Amino acid sequence: MAKLICTAMTSLDGYIADEKGNFEWAAPDTEVHAFVNDLERPIGTYLYGRRLYETMVFWETLATPDQPPVMLDYARLWQAADKIVYSTTLDDVRSARTRISRTFDPDAVRQLKDSASRDLSIGGPTLAAHAFRAGLVDEVRLFVSPVIVGGGTPFLPGGLRQRLVTLDERGFDGGVVYTCYRVAGPPSL
Repeated sequence: MAKLICTAMTSLDGYIADEKGNFEWAAPDTEVHAFVNDLERPIGTYLYGRRLYETMVFWETLATPDQPPVMLDYARLWQAADKIVYSTTLDDVRSARTRISRTFDPDAVRQLKDSASRDLSIGGPTLAAHAFRAGLVDEVRLFVSPVIVGGGTPFLPGGLRQRLVTLDERGFDGGVVYTCYRVAGPPSL
């Protein structure tokens, strides 16, 4: 069975974007980006909310040789994976290997995990909240940037209680700290 992995780059105070929607402060440097690429290699399918998909579709057309090798590597990984975008408003997609699903169905995601030969990644705080509450998330990967933004879009949903077991941790020269957790048991809401 494949794992469902939730990864985020956050501020120290737990936000993926500030109050104005900016997240430039979380852009990974080359060292972090290369590490992320290695973590993403086993991913076969990305599950996205609409807003995150609209941000990530940038990688569909990034193929110019003047880009840094670490970015070209990530673009190849992203383009090779399947994508499911959960949206009630999106009419079409702008990337290959992508389909739209109008609703998040926990049973369908469970079946996808059971039948997948490669891991799945879920992104977007609203979509990830559904997966956390349904007990579908197996692993949480967190990259904490050395910045406090004071408010904005939180990474984790409110009202969720979840036990985690630390699997890995690493600090990077630029101040980013990575931690990886295994989800230990069902959530308590």
